[in-house]
Formats: sequence, C-alpha cells, structure tokens
Amino acid sequence: MRRAAPALMLVAGAWLATAHGEAAAQTAAADAPAAAPAAAEPAPKPKLSFFDPEDGMLDASDFLLNHKGALPIPTIITEPAIGYGFGLGLAFFSQSMAEAAQEARRSGRGPAPPNITAVGGAYTENGTWAAGAAHFHTWGGDRIRYMGAIGKVNANLEYFGLANQPRAYELDGFALVQQLLFRLGDSRWYIGPRYVYADTSATFKFGGTAGELGPIEKKQRIGNGGLVIDYDSRDNIFYPNKGIYAEFEAQFARGGLGSTQSFDMYNARGFTWLPLSRKWILGLRADTKFSTGDVPFYAQPYVDLRGVQKGRYQDRNALAAEVELRWDVTPRWSLLAFTGTGKAYGRWHDFSDASTVFSVGGGFRYMLARKLGLSMGIDVAHSKDQNAFYIQVGSAWR
Repeated sequence: MRRAAPALMLVAGAWLATAHGEAAAQTAAADAPAAAPAAAEPAPKPKLSFFDPEDGMLDASDFLLNHKGALPIPTIITEPAIGYGFGLGLAFFSQSMAEAAQEARRSGRGPAPPNITAVGGAYTENGTWAAGAAHFHTWGGDRIRYMGAIGKVNANLEYFGLANQPRAYELDGFALVQQLLFRLGDSRWYIGPRYVYADTSATFKFGGTAGELGPIEKKQRIGNGGLVIDYDSRDNIFYPNKGIYAEFEAQFARGGLGSTQSFDMYNARGFTWLPLSRKWILGLRADTKFSTGDVPFYAQPYVDLRGVQKGRYQDRNALAAEVELRWDVTPRWSLLAFTGTGKAYGRWHDFSDASTVFSVGGGFRYMLARKLGLSMGIDVAHSKDQNAFYIQVGSAWR
C-alpha cells in the first residue's frame, strides 16, 4: 500500500498507520497475563487505570491491552506536502490483545494478533481529503496474514520535475490493496503476493503544465501485482531497542492486471537498532526504490526523509539513508538526534548530476504504554529551505 502510488496513498496511509493493529497485538502477547487453567473460574475484569502502579506515571497499557470493540483513533497531520490537518479513525477489535495472547497460550500455536477492521478519514488545510477502510486477519497462530484496504483520496499536491519548480496538481481517485503473507516455517520471514489497483485522475491547476512529461492522459489506472518478502527480528514493533526489519518488494503493472501503463517497481528497505549501552541506541536506515517503464509521474519514487516534503525530490529512482541516536534519559523519556541524506535520479538527471538533499533534526518520546513499549512524541527536522515537525507514534521508521 505504501509503495503503490505515493501521492495517492499519502493521506490514506497517515490515519491507517496510526492504528498499528498488527504491531500492537504482537507486542502485547509477550506482556499479557498468563491464561488461567480451563477449569478455573473466569478471571475478574481488570480495574481500568490510566496510571502505572510501578511509577505512578500516565500510562495507557491496561486500557489498550484489555480493550475490545470500537476504539477511536484521532490523528494530527503535519506533512508539508499537504499541510496541517486532522484525521479520525475507528478501529474494531474482535478481541482484546490480552485475550488474543491467552488464546494463543491455550492453543500452543504461539502469539497472534486479534483481527481488526478500521474505517476513517482525514482533511488538511490545503483541501486534501481522504476516506477509507481496512481489515487485518490472521490464521493458524499468525502463520498466515491477510491485509485488505480500500480508500478514496482527493489530494492537492506539487510536482517539481525537471524544472525543479513546484507546479500544483490535483490527484483524485480510489485505490484497492490486497495482500496475503505466509510465514516460512518457524522463522521470522514472511512471503506472499500483493495486488494494488488505483483509478486516478491527475490535473495540473492554474494553467500550469509539465512540458517535460509530454502528453498526459488525465485518467489513468494502475494495476500491479507483486511479491513481498518481510523479515522482522525487532524486540518491539513500536520502539525497538535492538533487531532488524527488512522488506523486499517487486511490482509489475500490466494491462492484464488492470493497468493502462506498463512499468516495474523494485523496492528494498531495512532498519536496524544497535544498543551501544543500556541507555544509548543507534538506529540505521536504508531505503531504495527503482522503476522502469512508463511510470505515472505521481507514482515515481521519491526521497522520504523527515524534514523533506514528500514528492519534493522525485525521479525514476530514489535512495535514502538515515542515522538516529537515542538517549533513554529515564524509563519514560527519550531524546533523539538524527540526520539523513537522499537522492532521486534516472530520468531528468543521472546519479552524479542529481541534487543531494540532507536533513537534520531532533525529537523526544514519552513511553505512553509501558507494557506494550508504545511511545509518543514529536520530531523537528530541517532540510534546505524547509522546516517541519511530526507527531510520532513510536519510531519514525515504518
């Protein structure tokens, strides 16, 4: 979903990402109380408290672990490409995370997240809006994972292209995502197919054009099928102290899959966290995106860094690398410093001639749910001629 059409899914992904249903449930399994014997009386419902008895600090662990049914998820949007905005989602949990962990222990099949359905929408100050729905489901003790989503987006964006000047355009359309992943044995690897379909209409505004693109079909369809391979050894999905996350994806858009244009996309990204000491964590990130064929201009790879407007550096290929150093000042509070660099090249410029962008910034996190390892905070970042801030749930790398 996040790689299908970057501009189209920009806003829809913002509110969907905040749900973190899959990640929360996996982490919760390790902290949920052990299941009672089958013949025992049902355990009393735990008393709800928003303060941790260990340190008396504000904490949402008990609420998140034992909540089932509908959960409102508000979102504040700060992405420079679309301006400030607000989103509201509603996630429906088939069972609480604690119940999911207890059921897994009774069955002996290992921890599995609860099934989750989410609906929501968002609106920003430049008139961009989005609405959508998603469902996440597992079978066989988390040996099979399904994710499906559908969304409608009307986004007001900017295209820079060869002239390196912002030209406003409107992207209107809807997208469908279907993904099915299978665990390889008892390993940390998952593999499976992903299908993305997007029916879009792209229109340059205020009489603007992008002559270097040549004639543009206003209405286009992207239909691509691909293979996804995931690896995850993080000790915590939200806010890791150690471990690796990697994803490899190959996408192929063809007429037989519903696409009006034929092109290929190849993406590889990886994050690792290295504990330098008990309180210092070094994070490293690499992100590569390559494309061939007749890629729609709004779906071209772009440099994705904090402090850099999404789509600002966009071309046939894009590379990004980032380093982050975290200091856990207390068990609840952390400070971050980060820097990154990236480059987009291949169509308008070759690698040596393409502009290199740098970003630098800092932030903080507060451990909002200790039993889940869930933190929240703010990052502030700067790149050439631009400043930005982001409200973060856990790590900025997803």
